[in-house]
Amino acid sequence: MKGLLVRASLRHLGRHPWLTALSLVGIALGVAVVVSIDLASGSAMRAFERSTDAVAGRATHQLLGGTSGLPERVYRDLRVRPDAPVSAPVVEGYAQASVGDRRTLTLLGMDPFAEAPFRDFSSGAAGDVSTLLTEPGTVLLSARAARALGVGVGDVLPVRVAGRDARLRVMSLIAPANEDTARAVESLALMDLSTAQELLGQEGRLTRVDLILPGGEAQAEQLRAALPPGTELVRASARTGTLEQMTRAFRTNLTALSLLALVVGMFLIYNTMTFSVVQRRGLLGRLRAVGITRRELFALVLGEALVLGLVGTVAGLLLGIILGRGLVGLITQTLNDLYFVVSVRRLALEPLTLAKGLGLGLGATVLAALVPAWEAARSAPVTTLRRSTLEDVSRTRAPKLALMGLALLASGVGMLNWPTHALLPAYVGLFGVLLGAALLVPWLTERLSLIAAVPLGLSFGLLGRMAARGVRTSLSRTAVALAALMVAVATTVGVGLMVSSFRGTVMSWLEASLLADVYISPATMVARRESASLTPGLAEHLRATPGIAGSSSLRLTQVQVDGLRTDLSAVDLSRTAARPYRFKQGDDASVWRELESSTDALIVSEPLSFHRGVNVGDTVQLATDRGLHDFRVVGVYFDYGSDVGTVLMPRATYDRWFDDRGVSGVALYAAPGQDLDALLASVRERAGDSQALLIRSNRSLRQMSMEVFDRTFTITQVLRLLAICVAFVGVLSALMSLQLERARELAVLRATGLTPGQLWGLVSLQTGLLGLLAGLFSLPLGVGLAYILVHVINQRSFGWTLRLAVSPETLGQALLLSLVAAALAGLYPAWKMARANPALALREE
Repeated sequence: MKGLLVRASLRHLGRHPWLTALSLVGIALGVAVVVSIDLASGSAMRAFERSTDAVAGRATHQLLGGTSGLPERVYRDLRVRPDAPVSAPVVEGYAQASVGDRRTLTLLGMDPFAEAPFRDFSSGAAGDVSTLLTEPGTVLLSARAARALGVGVGDVLPVRVAGRDARLRVMSLIAPANEDTARAVESLALMDLSTAQELLGQEGRLTRVDLILPGGEAQAEQLRAALPPGTELVRASARTGTLEQMTRAFRTNLTALSLLALVVGMFLIYNTMTFSVVQRRGLLGRLRAVGITRRELFALVLGEALVLGLVGTVAGLLLGIILGRGLVGLITQTLNDLYFVVSVRRLALEPLTLAKGLGLGLGATVLAALVPAWEAARSAPVTTLRRSTLEDVSRTRAPKLALMGLALLASGVGMLNWPTHALLPAYVGLFGVLLGAALLVPWLTERLSLIAAVPLGLSFGLLGRMAARGVRTSLSRTAVALAALMVAVATTVGVGLMVSSFRGTVMSWLEASLLADVYISPATMVARRESASLTPGLAEHLRATPGIAGSSSLRLTQVQVDGLRTDLSAVDLSRTAARPYRFKQGDDASVWRELESSTDALIVSEPLSFHRGVNVGDTVQLATDRGLHDFRVVGVYFDYGSDVGTVLMPRATYDRWFDDRGVSGVALYAAPGQDLDALLASVRERAGDSQALLIRSNRSLRQMSMEVFDRTFTITQVLRLLAICVAFVGVLSALMSLQLERARELAVLRATGLTPGQLWGLVSLQTGLLGLLAGLFSLPLGVGLAYILVHVINQRSFGWTLRLAVSPETLGQALLLSLVAAALAGLYPAWKMARANPALALREE
């Protein structure tokens, strides 16, 4: 008997190849989006972790300095201690190759005599490693990097470092036999300590000192007690952990958006399995009548779903790998723009990610097929044989589903209003709102289709009334298609409004923050982390340019705040009256008065305030070059340049507590009547070519900032497009199944005189009504989704306050998208039914 059921199931799937294929495509797309995002973001993080581990080597702890690094004397004093631990000095930075694939290289300056306990890069080396010590400007590259850059032993490698062009000579190549090690050092450039210091402009200073402390934390505490002020001892793993925490919200948001595509795919699976049950209602009823048990029927339908789910999921995994190769570049660019420099050469296929995709695909399939399987098993044979029963049940159940939907909506709103910073309750609430809205669709469709029959009848006569009545009498089919299209279009509306609101907020912030006319900074590797310094004396030289009415300078660096690495901005506004900061907490006049009159006052950005619970009147502890010190928070300002958080203080306060005298950027205010183009030319001429600088006008800097913003959200737009594709497949599948199921009904109409053209009109009116209803349903849901994304998800993820702007243009585009998607999805069913032979369609199977 089981063999007979299996053959019947396979025969049914084989007789409807298009519907089966659409189901597989929907499952595959949903799984592919989730897997590709996970693989791409995971590959970027693992590439960074591998390179970090290679750089850290076998170190257990690290000594870190203040904002300008660690003085060399700290390392010397450490080495002469009686209980000196095993240690090695390190200078680290970044360079961009000017040849080949122009990859970003991590520069690692080291002392070869102290390196052996930490890192061994000499194994497998081809060339003379000793020349690193005897010849200046020499470098050791991996064999893979050399091939990609088109250089070999003895060749010159041109690079750009800290805004300056430099030439390095490749003296040796390394090719580790271990694949993981080879990947870790693929973008690493090794050189002597003094060469790295000269190249990076860090003469006399170190990035850190690596340590091996076999005594663990007990030995670490003893060493901490003897360290000079401004020097900190941390675990070697702390850096990777901090950066992983920085990017967690970014990667979580991508994963959540990708899961929306899987949710839409679940509607498609449910639609397919329901159609499978409905179309075979006669066969299933006869099987029940001859003795097939409810359990066997339940297993039959669920087994079909598992077969579809397995095939679709495997296809989705393969498609996800292909898609991930394209998305990894977008994610890497975003990480480089916002967080840190990372170079990802290939997609890393992690078994855990693939297993998770397999579990999601099969789990979603089984979950979506449970209701149709239960419906097939629970119905009595005589009931199953009647087609009208299902529609009667669907109409009777619609009010109950609507009440469930309202309950889910209320629960989702409750989760969203839960007073917590955690993201999980917010995402649970978001999906509760989506599911609750979907459960309202059957009741709303029935009510609105009754109302629509009147205007359609007046406009199109009998065909119009038949189209509206067909939507209502096929509620079990149309409601699922409408729900799938509604969720997909609402997703595009919500994400689109979120992006446009975010963009508008950032543009307003830039207009209020960028008050100067000319901005000057060194060329750097990370768009929003301008930590490089101008050549000493250059800032004052540029501030004295003729035609300047005022100027300000900025120092961007990082400092330990309450044990966490945090961005620090030191601003010198003594030569201008402009104050380019807007405050969320604190009065402008009183904030600036306290900042200028105190040596321990600062302000913090909104993200730092939100994530760490720091408000006006609180204190934050900074690791300064004079030791740990508590600073008073006198204001909280809006800032959309960093989601990690920033502390800001006047330059005079910074100079009081830190030895760093570097300048990261200069802003110039043109005198009244001064021609801006002439001023830019004068500044460029005055700067000369001693250092590669970015000299930009107010307008070009705003444009560059918005380009970074748009690059950041490119991947979001890709996810929107994929969600629409999944929805389109779902609507096409639903409409195809609906029209094919009505084949005999339409054949009767053809036999009684309905022409192929009128049949086209009937199907087109019906699909148009479905598209209109889905569009109308999606608008309030999309606006609600945008509100959740802007005021809950983004707030909890990044700490930013955004202004939600509902654009009529976006809503109009969504309605048009829904109508076009439904119209396109109805083309094939209309064409197929118009060409069908009425006699064949009326013939009993």
